[in-house]
Amino acid sequence: MRKFILAVLALVLLTGCGSSELPAPPPVPAKSEVVLYSSMQEKQLDAIKEGFEAKYPDITLIYQFGGTGKILTKLNTEAQFGDIRADVIWAGNPSCYITLKENRLLNPYISPEAENIDPLFKDSEYYYVGGRISSAVFAYNSELVNESEVPRRWNDLLNPKWKDKIIMADPYSSGSSSYIVSALMQNPDYGPEFFEKLRANGCMLESGTTSAHKQVAEGSYALCIGLDYVVSNFIDEGWPLAMKYPETDGIPIYCPIGLVAGGPNEVNGKLLYDYILSKEGQALLEENHLVSIRNDISQTAPSVAERMETGMNISIPDICRNENKYLKDFDRIFFSEP
Repeated sequence: MRKFILAVLALVLLTGCGSSELPAPPPVPAKSEVVLYSSMQEKQLDAIKEGFEAKYPDITLIYQFGGTGKILTKLNTEAQFGDIRADVIWAGNPSCYITLKENRLLNPYISPEAENIDPLFKDSEYYYVGGRISSAVFAYNSELVNESEVPRRWNDLLNPKWKDKIIMADPYSSGSSSYIVSALMQNPDYGPEFFEKLRANGCMLESGTTSAHKQVAEGSYALCIGLDYVVSNFIDEGWPLAMKYPETDGIPIYCPIGLVAGGPNEVNGKLLYDYILSKEGQALLEENHLVSIRNDISQTAPSVAERMETGMNISIPDICRNENKYLKDFDRIFFSEP
């Protein structure tokens, strides 16, 4: 099964790693729809859907929710058979957008809302732009772990006290987990050796991001390598989950949106793209535990600037070029016979 997943991932990444302003979109047709493929949590997607449909009552927003690997495979399969159904894609791994662009699965679009976003989070040719930001955290069960003993740095996860008590999302199904793994793999202070030690310390894998957090919330594990906004969703639901940001080498993840080439509702796709990046759309994200990517909105702490200041030096083009290699190394470490 994992060989099949590796083959699919290799296909997706195989080819990866001048703009001009587009004309104004024509009027929106009555009683139409727009389709969004996203790996974001459904709570946040429901908030975007409700806000967008309130602003455009004649457009129905349909979203397909799944891990980044799942939605990328779905989009690539549709493209292969000439049956694109998505209008906008909003995935959790920024490196995959380089591949999507090179595979001609995105159309360039200069959104008027993008001028309020730092160039660091924008493709220079307008094929994608950051739509939100989240960060890797050490998520823990607050009934099992005292705040004072929670890991503060990545190497703290290697402490024998956490033997067989750590879980993380499988990077083959979770785009955010794949990005985190790749960021640590490319860093000479960590690399494969870090994951060899993490595996030796009994770290286990779960199929997806949400389910990894739930294992900790239910007390099956003490800790997980998690995402801040997912932890906040669990806290809202009353689960005994808490989190700590790494004090050094943080891993902020800006998650771009892109206009899908050949999407059936291009006009509506542009409207959704603009709405997600607008003050109104970004304010909805702030209200639902995500940090706005805009520079003109008061942001939840830690802000984008604070996350980048304490963040690891990450090369996204390197992740695009070498993600398959990094994940093969990860696979060897976690699944090879002893």
